[in-house]
Amino acid sequence: MRIFKFGLALALAFTVAACQKAGPGNVDGARIAAADSNNEWVSYGKGYSEQRFSPLTKIDTKSVGQLGLAWYAQFDTDRGQEATPLMVDGVLYTTTAWSKVYAFDAASGKQIWAYDPKVDGAKGFDACCDVVNRGVAVWKGKVYVGTMDARLVALDAKDGHVVWQAQVGDPKKPFTITQAPRVVKDKVLIGESGAEYGVRGFLAAYDAATGKKLWRFYTLPNATGAPDGEPSDKVLKEKALATWPDGQWKTVGGGGTVWDSIVYDPQLNLIYFGVDNGTPWDQEKRSGGKGDNLFLSSIVAINADTGEYVWHYQVNPGESWDYSAVQPMILADLTIGGAPRKVLMQAPKNGFFYVLDRATGKLLSAKNYVPVTWAKSIDIATGRPVENPEARYKNGSVDLQQPGPLGGHNWHPMSFSPKTGLVYIPAQADPFAYQGATNFAYKAGAWNLGLNMLANTGPQTPEQAKAAAAAYKGYLVAWDPVNQKAVWTVEHPYFWNAGVLSTGGGLVFQGAAEGKFYAYDATNGKQLWSYDTGNGVIAAPMTYELNGEQYVALMVGAGGGGQVSAPALLPTRPRLPGRLLVFKLGASAKTPPFVLPAQPQIDLSKVSTTGDKAHGYVVFNSTCQVCHGANATGSWLPDLKRSPMITTPGDFNSVVLQGVRAHNGMISFAKFLSNQDVEDVRAFLISQGKGEPLPGAVAAK
Repeated sequence: MRIFKFGLALALAFTVAACQKAGPGNVDGARIAAADSNNEWVSYGKGYSEQRFSPLTKIDTKSVGQLGLAWYAQFDTDRGQEATPLMVDGVLYTTTAWSKVYAFDAASGKQIWAYDPKVDGAKGFDACCDVVNRGVAVWKGKVYVGTMDARLVALDAKDGHVVWQAQVGDPKKPFTITQAPRVVKDKVLIGESGAEYGVRGFLAAYDAATGKKLWRFYTLPNATGAPDGEPSDKVLKEKALATWPDGQWKTVGGGGTVWDSIVYDPQLNLIYFGVDNGTPWDQEKRSGGKGDNLFLSSIVAINADTGEYVWHYQVNPGESWDYSAVQPMILADLTIGGAPRKVLMQAPKNGFFYVLDRATGKLLSAKNYVPVTWAKSIDIATGRPVENPEARYKNGSVDLQQPGPLGGHNWHPMSFSPKTGLVYIPAQADPFAYQGATNFAYKAGAWNLGLNMLANTGPQTPEQAKAAAAAYKGYLVAWDPVNQKAVWTVEHPYFWNAGVLSTGGGLVFQGAAEGKFYAYDATNGKQLWSYDTGNGVIAAPMTYELNGEQYVALMVGAGGGGQVSAPALLPTRPRLPGRLLVFKLGASAKTPPFVLPAQPQIDLSKVSTTGDKAHGYVVFNSTCQVCHGANATGSWLPDLKRSPMITTPGDFNSVVLQGVRAHNGMISFAKFLSNQDVEDVRAFLISQGKGEPLPGAVAAK
């Protein structure tokens, strides 16, 4: 017995020594594969399946009412906070806006280290939907982050120093990175954003130890049709090239970026990734209204060892509406039609919920999870949508349809509970008026959609504003993927809400735009608990167990595409610092109230202008509304009609034409606007600051 005890003690000593030698961040493939069923959260979606389900049960439907704040951290960025923290060996890793990385003691909240990639503020102009970041990957002692200026950076997990970095996207082009990297078989996988501006999309793999680029899989042919010397060459030549007739895509780049979902199946050794919309959006401008334009709006499966094509499923052939297929994907084993199936599930922007056989890409079922007007159904035999003819908005027609480009579901992570068999979707209704631009011409560095943005200038009267607010809705939908139907639905006050977590305790957690964090009964949607976050929430929560305690962690901070694009339809709130909130049972910590920034007060009664406010209305809504809100309704990014800079032409020109605030993302627009354009915009802003009626919808010049 004594020998046995000595041997056991010696074995334990070696185990402890090995763990200590391995150091922090010691994650490998086996550990990620096991994460779905344990108390850790070591990858973006918890484990390889990205189900975002934790089996932890200490916080359950009976005890959740005792949940309180254990600790918090406040950050120096006041933009959208989209990250899901990771918890590895007692350390919580997270990112904030502007691609900053933090490591905290997961029990106490003590900051261990921080890393700032020092992204040039002017790069914010290239971010279609805020300067956000969705998190890190951890692998064998390193922490990986993609940056807003399209770098991939490897940090030492112990102290945060830079081990290596690689430039993923051409720095001369409007590439950005917002997604969390994934690591598969010692390869760091990363995509990029920027389709609206005019780039060509790809998924890239880098050696996790050295940062050496291993391969790229391009999502569409290059303009010449020539090979790239990459694993995608063969399939682009044999399948994709013929689906791209001549058109503006050869000048613009075509789009097809890979900016969010990447999932790995270790059993099939397949990597799945989603592909973004095309550029221009309007297929008439992009490729003459012809061709499927592979692999836009597609789910693509590739070999994890070689990066070579295995199969694809195109959600929207000839995509024309910004209906991305980059939304989160979940892997699960379901019984369908009495037979076990290995499936991939996705609720992309277009409003249909898809269940695919993940070995072959065959469509098993698809039903709409939100109101849909662009298509009648999805043909299961062909896998293609049965479109409504008017959805193509040809010959100058306007198609008001649902969903709009923000989608029935955007990037906000959904969750699948093996316990209930339900997928919990952060869904929304967001109508949009599609109309092709009369004279589209590519502008380098600008949005190149091929649309008449004046068709979406928003409400012209208080009555229209009320109707718009009623049309935009937010939901939490509990979806049965086998029977393709909603089991229960919670309607939120606003449309742009947060990602989701489900747990073995029978709970679903979700934050919301109004500044709340909720826990619901996973079986019926009954609200069981709430917490006032003081700021809007868009990020998904996560949970972990440490030293016998279960914690729930959440990044707080409004922002992202919905906040930028439709601020008038969301809570009126100034930008506030991001926070990380960490909860556990019986805790009672308090956060200090947010200090609200002073709102500028300006007197416009004696301010004059020689500008034409009607033309300024056109220029503003064609050029400025993406960031500052349709009709200058912006209250999240600077509300220009309340800005002191509009009181004098010199101040306004220094910002808009000279770029004196480029460090804040407001670059010079001298290459897009003339002096008269700028003065006309100033006239429009002054009129709105004075409370005058909108000039009304007029034809673009």
